[in-house]
Amino acid sequence: MFSKILIANRGEIACRVIKTARRMGIATVAVFSDADAKSLHVAVADEAVHIGGSASADSYLSIERILDACKRTGAEAVHPGYGFLSERAAFCEALEAEGIAFIGPAPKAIHVMGDKIESKRFASTAGVNVVPGSEGTVEDADHAHAIAAGIGYPVMIKASAGGGGKGMRVAYDETEVRDGFERARSEARSSFGDERVFIEKFVLEPRHIEIQVLADTHGNVIHLGERECSIQRRNQKVVEEAPSPFLDAKTRAEMGAQAVALAKAVDYRSAGTVEFIVDRDRDFYFLEMNTRLQVEHPVTELVTGVDLVEQMIRVANGEELSIAQGDIRANGWAVESRVYAEDPFRGFLPSIGRLTRYRPPEEGPRGDAFVRNDTGVFEGAEISRFYDPMIAKLCTWAGTREAAIDAMGEALDSFVIDGINHNIPFLAALMRHPRWREGRLTTAFIPEEYPEGFVAPEADEDEATVIAIVALTAELVRKDRLDRFNDRVAPHPGQLRRDWVVRVGDRYLPLAVEGGTPGSPLDLTIGREDGERMHVATQWRPGEAVWRGRIGERAVAAQLRPVPNGLRIDWQGLSANVRVYTPRLAELDRLMPEKAASDTSRMLLCPMPGLLVSLAVEEGQEIKAGETLAVVEAMKMENVLKAERDVTIEKVLAAPGDSLAVDAVIMEFA
Repeated sequence: MFSKILIANRGEIACRVIKTARRMGIATVAVFSDADAKSLHVAVADEAVHIGGSASADSYLSIERILDACKRTGAEAVHPGYGFLSERAAFCEALEAEGIAFIGPAPKAIHVMGDKIESKRFASTAGVNVVPGSEGTVEDADHAHAIAAGIGYPVMIKASAGGGGKGMRVAYDETEVRDGFERARSEARSSFGDERVFIEKFVLEPRHIEIQVLADTHGNVIHLGERECSIQRRNQKVVEEAPSPFLDAKTRAEMGAQAVALAKAVDYRSAGTVEFIVDRDRDFYFLEMNTRLQVEHPVTELVTGVDLVEQMIRVANGEELSIAQGDIRANGWAVESRVYAEDPFRGFLPSIGRLTRYRPPEEGPRGDAFVRNDTGVFEGAEISRFYDPMIAKLCTWAGTREAAIDAMGEALDSFVIDGINHNIPFLAALMRHPRWREGRLTTAFIPEEYPEGFVAPEADEDEATVIAIVALTAELVRKDRLDRFNDRVAPHPGQLRRDWVVRVGDRYLPLAVEGGTPGSPLDLTIGREDGERMHVATQWRPGEAVWRGRIGERAVAAQLRPVPNGLRIDWQGLSANVRVYTPRLAELDRLMPEKAASDTSRMLLCPMPGLLVSLAVEEGQEIKAGETLAVVEAMKMENVLKAERDVTIEKVLAAPGDSLAVDAVIMEFA
């Protein structure tokens, strides 16, 4: 077995590989850029080597610098993680030339499967179902239109060397295919250094389902079942699960057999994933083969009990697989939520900054469920604009899909992140969404369910009552502590005030406290105006970010953050500013005027921190609704800003090449 391996990656996947290597008794070497000098993967590795500047091209994408780090540390093998050099045949060849093992497939498989155009041809030859589309590279916008017209709209434009949703566009007509071709090619060039794109038919009501394969160098190939990854935003996976709630046994067996056949045809070794698009009739078509470890691999590990990183290391060491196809059994259900640094309330735009508070839920058994959190950050760490915005991969396992989803909802409610915007509110709301819970999914789920963007759902009367009770009990505990501190000035009353009014958003909810004693833990009864009474118990103490307890028959975990004269409470995707009043103060509060919001309707504001790539307008120009105003790049994704109405450009306040903060004014309208 190897005595030392180098991880040619960063963040959570580097930490994930280090965790398994350490359990196997293998020393680890981390590599890091300028931006990652104080990152978690650097701290947890046995050794760390600086390899260059913050830009990926100057560090994580430099084969020469990775090779130099291997030689300097004596690393015998390299695990590439995913992204960066993980699917570069030249990297694998360079390592092998130096006698360093690559913990992944052979160059042939990487080369053939890493090019989406060539992999589609190869898959067809191997007898795998493929989607109709272009047979080669699309040369220009006219060529793109001709192909799209031939196979019929809608079509998907995809970067040949792409991955992670970058360089992908869906087009429904000629205008969209021409614009999408240019955008996809531009993103492909900046992200992969390869601007080639191709086109294929966009399958209606598609579900994204993939098969995990595992192969050794002795001719053994098995699959570990499927994962469903249909919850996507801009072709980037957001939530994954294993198994799929859609497949039947027959389709599962056929997909598994085709995935294994493809892996054998390409002489595959190591862990890999064959991705399929599945239509509403369970007809399935080959998308691509990822010749690396997938981001969503934890859900497969949770339902099969197989450590995929360990298997990759053992295969690279020349060992034969110790498990056969008959040993693979899916046990229970697993769900993964990708926690991103992005603002779901502003179109999921990227967010950067420092994690002033980072308190993930505790890993391990949680009742009949299990919680796992793969992360590469810590409290005080900085989310940089240079890399992927992923903060963590939160996973839950339980015996059934419903139980796994419920466990995920509770874990998300307990996941505290401050300092940046993040998508936990969206993920928490998703866990309550009827269509998600029923498994009625397509890759268009997010745009179909949130066509105007994500807006926090409104709390109904029962939900508002739960939020009000959380706030009231927090106030009771806080007031009791204050009363005891001031006992020298005025005697502690020794009892709880009975009548209260809690303002949740614009609602005023009268609540009556019955029984109970001051202090923490609290154990009392709270009555509503309609006469319903609920037993409430909590051990929450002032300063704790998460309130945990029971309200009636419901277990509740809610996050509390101070706001002027009250609290902001986040629970199950709901968010409300809450204030606790005596009845008289509530009467006075109703009379207070609301402050009007600032008018920014005559401005184009930068929706996220990023680089202004281009301006499409100039001062004095008249613009129609829907026309492009500017393009801003953030975390390697180009975001096109378009006019929401007919306007005239009065003043342009930024220039291409400027680094812009969120809400920076790019231009003003007349």
